[in-house]
Amino acid sequence: MTKEELNSAQPTNVRFAVVAVSTLMSVLLYLDRFCTSFAEIFIKEDLGLSDTQIGYMMSAFFFSYALAQVPSGWFSDRFGVRPMLTIYILAWSALTALTGFVQELSWLSGFAMLIIVRLGFGIAQAGAYPTGAALLSKWVPMGSRGKASSCVALGGRIGGALAPVLTAYCIVAFVPPAVDSRLEGSDLLDAHSLAEQIQDSNTAATSAWVAHTDGQLTQAFANSSILGEIANSTSGGVSNSLRQQAVAVINEKVISGGDLYDREAFVGAPLDDEAKRIAARPPNERSEIQQRRLNRLIIEKVYPVSIRKIYGKGWRSVMFTYGAAGIIVAALFWFILRNRPQDHPRVNDAEVALIEADRPPDAPSAHGKVDHIPILNLLTSTSMWLVCVSQFCTNIGWVFIVTWLPRYLDSVHQVPVQTRGWMASIPLFVGWGGMVAGGFVTDRLIRVVGLRWGRSLPMALSRFTAMAAYLYCVFLEPSAWMAVAAFGLVAFSTDLGTAPVWAFKQDVGGRYVGSILGWGNMWGNLGATLTPTLLIWIVGDTKNWDAAFLTCAGAFLLAGVASLGVDATKPIAPPDEPEGLK
Repeated sequence: MTKEELNSAQPTNVRFAVVAVSTLMSVLLYLDRFCTSFAEIFIKEDLGLSDTQIGYMMSAFFFSYALAQVPSGWFSDRFGVRPMLTIYILAWSALTALTGFVQELSWLSGFAMLIIVRLGFGIAQAGAYPTGAALLSKWVPMGSRGKASSCVALGGRIGGALAPVLTAYCIVAFVPPAVDSRLEGSDLLDAHSLAEQIQDSNTAATSAWVAHTDGQLTQAFANSSILGEIANSTSGGVSNSLRQQAVAVINEKVISGGDLYDREAFVGAPLDDEAKRIAARPPNERSEIQQRRLNRLIIEKVYPVSIRKIYGKGWRSVMFTYGAAGIIVAALFWFILRNRPQDHPRVNDAEVALIEADRPPDAPSAHGKVDHIPILNLLTSTSMWLVCVSQFCTNIGWVFIVTWLPRYLDSVHQVPVQTRGWMASIPLFVGWGGMVAGGFVTDRLIRVVGLRWGRSLPMALSRFTAMAAYLYCVFLEPSAWMAVAAFGLVAFSTDLGTAPVWAFKQDVGGRYVGSILGWGNMWGNLGATLTPTLLIWIVGDTKNWDAAFLTCAGAFLLAGVASLGVDATKPIAPPDEPEGLK
């Protein structure tokens, strides 16, 4: 079709393809971002990290992500959304793959390498949403920005929801039964703890399946002095020779030496899905490989501190796979997108007119490039500061779900790995509903109560309901599934308030949307930077999860109060003075 034929036709629909590919970008963004949150248990064991170091790893991403928000938004305003978003996608995908190469080296620790990679990853991802918001302001009519923002933000939640469950299944898939289940020397993480637990005479107070397994290992070491020598050593003073002897006994007499599973004793035991499938077979129908895997998974579950998890061998391959997927998304993005509708060969004049139709007549054009960041206007906007406070506090409450929820389910409820993946995903799946509803709610409210309250009310009320969900977890001590339901309400509420936050910045930002959204995201992610380390410190060795929940509830309370003061009717700068921004 010629350009003349395009211009004589009904409006083309390229804008929908642009929103769709932006949504796909958002899916990848969150999939790559939060796959490490589920894999952190395996990363911790593989690299020999502490809980505090894992907290720093998670915070490192949010820290660089926060600080790079405004510069990356400005780069997009200055050089165009098409080249910058393509570069951002390729960069963070390469760093996702590079995460899989992190290892312990004599000249640079695995922890140091991990921090460097995560800092770079945060910088690479920082431009995605500021640039995405600027893209929507150019390609979407003003009356549909809330819905378009919901679609793109929903993509992020889809990626975040897929991250735990997809990562869980991929990790297991990359460690098939053919992988040797016998222990290597480094798989005995804490020999002292193992010896103490096996020798503990108070087995009557433990679960039947734990007592049964303890009994089997006691028999395995019955004619050996190894356990006694290990128990009499200091926790950090167990010799390598003793470790190797203990590993040899476990491999010969436990993992390869028989059947640890007892159907009656293991009723209700939180075994992983693979262990349950193998255990369901009669013993005489299990292969030697299957029996070894079953025994290995049992002792991992009984001695979680002492025995390395065999599925830890699969986390690196997951990172390589996700990184490769990013190359495909970047190519698709480059092919479909242009910086503005007027530059696209498949967009006709009717679609351009439709996009521009409801733009206020005195608003600055969103087409032009900018050469600076409107810092003074940002610093003097009361509404912008209130949004920043709201985003800062909201992320403190929300980040728990995407960082420490898998750890909570494992620590408090002993949920098996694949089930844990689903449980960690469910709140984010529920959040999809809030993300979809948020755009429609805010667009509808501005027609009913005006722009000021149409943006402010859904921001505030959603934060108050999230606060209530955390308080439920504190005072009613829920089961694993009821806790997941409460976290689902947190995710739904948080996501319902996301679309009005994005739309507010598009309302007040003119051609500086990328920079302005980047400013708000910077403050939100400074809150996220604080959260992993803060919460793991609050939980502490006593596993005080209630204190963490109270912290999150308090953060949502502050976020809701701040949101009540936001006024989208006041632009960051006078719309008729675009050149006067400083």
